[in-house]
Amino acid sequence: MDLLDRVSGHFSASIELKIQALPRLVPQTVKAGRLLVTCLQQKRKILSCGNGGSADQAQHFAAELINRFEKERPGLPAIALTTDTSALTSIANDSMFEQIFARQVQALGQLGDVLLALTTSGESPNILKAIEIAHQQRMLVLLLNGRNGGQAAQLLKENDIEIRVPSKSTARIQEVHLLIIHCLCDIIDELLIATESKV
Repeated sequence: MDLLDRVSGHFSASIELKIQALPRLVPQTVKAGRLLVTCLQQKRKILSCGNGGSADQAQHFAAELINRFEKERPGLPAIALTTDTSALTSIANDSMFEQIFARQVQALGQLGDVLLALTTSGESPNILKAIEIAHQQRMLVLLLNGRNGGQAAQLLKENDIEIRVPSKSTARIQEVHLLIIHCLCDIIDELLIATESKV
């Protein structure tokens, strides 16, 4: 296959998925954005986690909140559970890899906090454990998911939110997850800055 055609195919597949998913994912993204705004207005925090490319996106989200997205504002409390190599390696070494996020959620998570968990399959054992512990800590869960939702979707409770990208391709799912993350950051900026300006 000609490489120009191959790359054009990737662009087209990404565009088509976004258009196809728009009616389903936009209302859920708005709902999720409002959930995160409420969390932050109540002076609570957001913990984010994922594996591989999803780990990068968990860190991306936390960085946008702590620093800024597209508007100037004070930093917001978000912690990526993927960044502390001492904690990650000690937990994986002393316990097991599936506990690397759960132990941190147990230590850091509190009532009213939100766990933002990213997975393309819904089957990552360390994500499943993190969701279980988040519920024990009386946190809400925002799950960015893919494929058929996997076991992670089955763990969610009534007040949790799942945004599931309707695709089997890891690359395409992650591309949409990144767009959702940017939309969430934009909603947070829009609603928080609008609220602060009225005070």
